[in-house]
Amino acid sequence: MSEPFFDLGPASARRVWAVGPLMRAVADTVSARFNPVAVRGELSGFSRAASGHCYFSLKDDTGQVRCAMFRRSAEQLGFTPRDGQMVEARGKLDVYGARGDLQLIVEGLQLAGQGALFEQFLKLKAELEAEGLFNADRKRPLPAQPRGIGVITSLGAAALRDVVTALRRRVPHIPVVIYPAAVQGTQAPAELCAALRTAYRRHAEGSECDVVLLVRGGGSLEDLWAFNDPTLVRTVAEAPMPVVCGVGHETDFTLADFVADLRAPTPTAAAELCAPAREQRLGELAYLRERLSEGAFRHVDEQAQRLDRITRHLGRPSERLHLCQRTLSTLQHRLHGALLLTAQQRQNRLQTLEVALPAALSRALQMQRLRLTRGETSLGLLDPKLVLQRGYAFLTDDAGTAVTHAGQAHPGQTLNATLFDGHLGLLVQDSHTTPKKP
Repeated sequence: MSEPFFDLGPASARRVWAVGPLMRAVADTVSARFNPVAVRGELSGFSRAASGHCYFSLKDDTGQVRCAMFRRSAEQLGFTPRDGQMVEARGKLDVYGARGDLQLIVEGLQLAGQGALFEQFLKLKAELEAEGLFNADRKRPLPAQPRGIGVITSLGAAALRDVVTALRRRVPHIPVVIYPAAVQGTQAPAELCAALRTAYRRHAEGSECDVVLLVRGGGSLEDLWAFNDPTLVRTVAEAPMPVVCGVGHETDFTLADFVADLRAPTPTAAAELCAPAREQRLGELAYLRERLSEGAFRHVDEQAQRLDRITRHLGRPSERLHLCQRTLSTLQHRLHGALLLTAQQRQNRLQTLEVALPAALSRALQMQRLRLTRGETSLGLLDPKLVLQRGYAFLTDDAGTAVTHAGQAHPGQTLNATLFDGHLGLLVQDSHTTPKKP
C-alpha cells in the first residue's frame, strides 16, 4: 500500500517558520479566538512558589490544561485551594513559547457552583451594555479641584477608614460628606440607590459634593453582588456629577465599575484619583507664582526698553525731520520724472496720429468712392429699360394691370405694349396657352 500524498503546492510558495515566531503566532490566534475564557475542572498538582505564584492543572475525564496564577491574583483567593476540588477559573489562554506548552493564566479562581452567578453577571452586562450605559463617550473627567467629595459606603466598612485617611492626608481642606448605605446583602442595592439620589439632590441644590466615591472592600462574587444590581447601575448612570467606583480589589469587576466615569482598583486608589495631594497643589501654586513674578518683571523690562527707544527718538527730532525731507524730495523727483515720461509718451502718440491721419482719410475716401461706384452699377443693372432695349415689351390691359400669362387675354381685347422707345396699342386676335410639361 503506497504512502498517502498531500500536495502542499510549489516549494517556493511555502512559508518556513522559525520556532519562536510560530509560537507567537499560535499564541495570538488562541488569544483572539478564546480570550477571555472561563474553565471548570478538578484541581490537580496545586503548588505555591516562594514568589507567591501558584501553579496547578485543571482536568476532567477527557483532558487537562496547565495553569499559572500570579501572586497579585493569588492574594485575592477567598479559599485555600486543595487537589481534588472542583473549581471554576477565569483568565486568558496563552502559549508558553519556551516549552511550547498551552497554559491558562488564571485571574480569578472560585469553587464550582459560583459559575451560575458569573453567567448571570455576563448576561446582565450584555443587557446593560446594549442600553449604551457603558459607552466611553458618556465618561466625564474628574474636577481638577473638587469643592466637596461624597463617599457612599457602609459606616462600619474598612474601606471608609481607608478613604477618609487618604483624603485627610492629601486634601485636608476639602470637605468630605458620608452617605451611609449597606454594601452587602439583599437590602444593599436599595440603600445604595437612595444614598446616590440624596447626593444628586444636594448637588442640584448647589451644596456639598461635586464628585462621588462609591466604595467597598474586597470579597467573593456573592459579597460584591449588590454592585451588579441593574437598578443601581442605571442610578449611577443618572449622576449629574462624576462617579468614581472603587469596589473590591484590582482583579474584582462589577457592573458599577463599567458605568462609573472612572474605575479605581481599590477604595484608597479612588480617593487618591479624585484628590491630588496637597503638596502637589502647593508646588503647582509656587511654580505659577514664580512664573507670574518672572512674567511681571519681564514685562516691566520690555516696557522700560520701549520707553528708552521712544525717548531717544523724541530727543533728536531733527533726524526725523531730515528723514521726512529726504523722503519728500525723493517722491518729488519721482513725480516729476513720471510726469515728463507721460507727457513725452502722449506727444509721441499725437505725432504718430498726425502722420497717419491723412493716409487714413485718403484710404477711407477711396473706399467710399468704390462702394458708390459698385452701388451705381448694381442699381443700373436693375433698370427695366435695359431689358426692353433687348427686344422685350411690357404688356398691360386697359386697367393698367400687367399681363404676364396668355390666359389673361382674349380675342378682341385691347392691350398696351411698352417698348424701349415708346408705346403701342394692340388688338388680340387669338390666344393660345402652352401646356405645362409633366
